[in-house]
Amino acid sequence: MSFSATGSPQPVDEPVPDFAPEPLALLRPPGGLATATTALLALSGLYALLLTGTGLYLGSALRNGSYPDAGTEDGGTLPDTLMALAGLLEIPLLSVTAALFITWFHRVHHNALLLGRDAVTKSAAWAVGGWFVPFAFLRIPYKMAKEIWAASRLRGPDAAHRPVSTAPITMWWLVWITALFANRVFGILYDRADDADGLATAAIAAAVYGVVLLAASVLAIRFVRGLTAMQIARAAQGPGPYAAE
Repeated sequence: MSFSATGSPQPVDEPVPDFAPEPLALLRPPGGLATATTALLALSGLYALLLTGTGLYLGSALRNGSYPDAGTEDGGTLPDTLMALAGLLEIPLLSVTAALFITWFHRVHHNALLLGRDAVTKSAAWAVGGWFVPFAFLRIPYKMAKEIWAASRLRGPDAAHRPVSTAPITMWWLVWITALFANRVFGILYDRADDADGLATAAIAAAVYGVVLLAASVLAIRFVRGLTAMQIARAAQGPGPYAAE
């Protein structure tokens, strides 16, 4: 069966395709994963605020000479402890957030294959693996996100796609890439800090990283909520002219 322009079923003589006659029935609800992902992204944003405040405080205190032994082998001061704690908190929080985000990304990619597979060029494996390919991870997930976004757009009564700006994707991606580099700079400066001045520089870098991470978290939440809402609304349109070609 296929659907005519009026939505009535029409017999076909060609072999049964890989996708079901009513592909929207195979959609996997993204709402639950989106809610959990949003919650963890919000926690990442709170961590970013904490990191920013801590970095600014420590940078100022260290510049004023409040902790002359900070950053040295015999340091063990409050700045040393807080900077180390920030690193320990970051690894589990961002790792769990990334894992859940990629799980959600795989889910919406699956749905995009059903909603408009002509717009999707990568297989489901790339929805996960694309995040781990050296250097290519800077481009592959972004391209896939735009394809998923395009496939998930709502359609009007004439089956034409309703225009939806991809600016949220581009903004989120650029800021997220910036956060990756800011984190790398912070890590290098912290590892090289061997006195109070070095640790002060690392603390300021941590504050900058925190600001960028906060922005990336907010934009990621916007992207997750926006794309999830689009797919839910698209599924509600039902088959007929709204089904995937």
